[in-house]
Amino acid sequence: MTDLSHIRNFSIVAHIDHGKSTLADRLIQLCGAVSDREMKAQILDNMDIERERGITIKAQTVRLNYRAQDGQDYILNLIDTPGHVDFGYEVSRSLAACEGSLLVVDASQGVEAQTLANVYKALDANHEIVPVINKIDLPAADPDRVKDQIENVIGIDASEAPLISAKTGLGVQEVLETIVHRLPSPKGEVNAPLKAMLVDSWYDSYLGIIVLVRVVDGTLKKGMNIRMMSTNTSYKVERLGYFTPKMTDSSEIKTGELGFIICGIKSIGETHVGDTITDEKNPTKEALPGFKPSLSVVFCSLFPVDMSDYENLKESLGKLQLNDAAFQFTPDKSMALGQGFRCGFLGLLHMEIIQERLSREFNLDLITTAPSVAYRVHLTNGNMIVMHNPADMPDPSSIAFIEEPWVKASILTPDEYLGGILQLCTERRGVQKDLTYVGNRAMLVYQLPLNEIVFDFYDRLKSLSKGYASFDYEVADYEKSDLVRVNIMVHGEQVDALAFLAHRSQAERRGRQICERLKDLIPRHQFKIPIQASIGGKIIAREDIAAFRKDVTAKCYGGDITRKRKLLEKQKEGKKRMRQFGSVEIPQTAFINALKIGDE
Repeated sequence: MTDLSHIRNFSIVAHIDHGKSTLADRLIQLCGAVSDREMKAQILDNMDIERERGITIKAQTVRLNYRAQDGQDYILNLIDTPGHVDFGYEVSRSLAACEGSLLVVDASQGVEAQTLANVYKALDANHEIVPVINKIDLPAADPDRVKDQIENVIGIDASEAPLISAKTGLGVQEVLETIVHRLPSPKGEVNAPLKAMLVDSWYDSYLGIIVLVRVVDGTLKKGMNIRMMSTNTSYKVERLGYFTPKMTDSSEIKTGELGFIICGIKSIGETHVGDTITDEKNPTKEALPGFKPSLSVVFCSLFPVDMSDYENLKESLGKLQLNDAAFQFTPDKSMALGQGFRCGFLGLLHMEIIQERLSREFNLDLITTAPSVAYRVHLTNGNMIVMHNPADMPDPSSIAFIEEPWVKASILTPDEYLGGILQLCTERRGVQKDLTYVGNRAMLVYQLPLNEIVFDFYDRLKSLSKGYASFDYEVADYEKSDLVRVNIMVHGEQVDALAFLAHRSQAERRGRQICERLKDLIPRHQFKIPIQASIGGKIIAREDIAAFRKDVTAKCYGGDITRKRKLLEKQKEGKKRMRQFGSVEIPQTAFINALKIGDE
């Protein structure tokens, strides 16, 4: 039996692209978990979409066996976590299953916004944090400057931080020794009743629901009857084991270890992330604290193009929610689009990934409405309603006031781009709270309205700073605001999916931009199409899409002018009739692109 002192549970945290998954690859290779023939880059990123975009979306776990230089054998349970702000909930869940973290920092880029955000998450989880400076093989690498930054900005001693290149494998052996000697071992009672935490779960079409667990006390054995404490449901453990990174069966998972269990769970609603699993015959007295539920920040509605796909969509959303606890959905219906679901996400990238997974993994063809945030509408009768969709806005005469969510945003940028970024934040109604310098980098703290950063703030920030600025935010509070609903009409008909709420001072500019965008995005028809933006009954912007003009006189050569005129009059009559009955087809891409408003 492995002694608890010879187990290390740790996660790798960092900003996007600082080399977490590449370091995980080298650790797996050095420990001989996979043969050279099976080894591939980003081995733990097993979704196609992760490999294509080069980002980690799901935290993945792997168990490694390592013989240290002092001859002792250790079990290392590694969790590779995402770096993007939209997957922060995934990170905090993974950290709860570990005792220590490797903080990977790029030797040329230094400390960035997500580095800070993930460090604070690790500190909240009472982790021992070991900094690792990666990419020292780059020409622009400056490890001494980065060490100073880690000490000044984060306040962690970086004097003994291993200097490595995860790409070439340089210095990675030292990282393994650091893990063994500097990270703490798990604590737990081996002889106590079983107490295990449900860290994650996902659906497999052959095996059903697979549950990832971290055993805190006791031992989890094959054939054991277990109980989920929050739902009070019981199951028999049919199969259990570890990821090495392949699924490897075992007869038990001991105290302090991570592994998977399969219990023939059929219903998606029976596994709750953060739940406590215990022995049915000899239960533990108190449950583990679990995780705080995630708060959705961005909302949009998904409707199937073909209504016969509705049940399939419902089932697919359930399977994705099982695998991604930060994603939420409720039924929704629209006059134009039929029945669908109102979905909540942690950000726009999260929304994009879910949409792509639905179309790839479940072959669904979907229509998506404009992303929006949740507003609090206070009515004159004293009631308060939460409004996710601008189309649901009550009659303006019954509204006392509206509150919108604000966020606390941290932006780290080289100081030569500071002017443009300050201007961008001011344009977006931001309120500056703090501005500090670390070397030649400025750290800005701003309060910004969430609906101003939801669409294209991140893209604009990256283009203004040539990709060097980094951005992180957390929802702060709701504040009273002068908001109006802007309706978009195409050919005289209101398009629900394009309606949006905006601050009165920004409404006209945003309405005009969307009309100009739609003019380029909607294909021309045989008749003229007016595109209008309105607040209530007042039109605030208009653009016209010109009609196609067929040359009906091409066949008419020679002869009297009246022959030509007759053909032109006939064409005019046809267009008039078409305008009367013509309906405008708006392509799905137009919906998404119309909302990505840059300030060109």
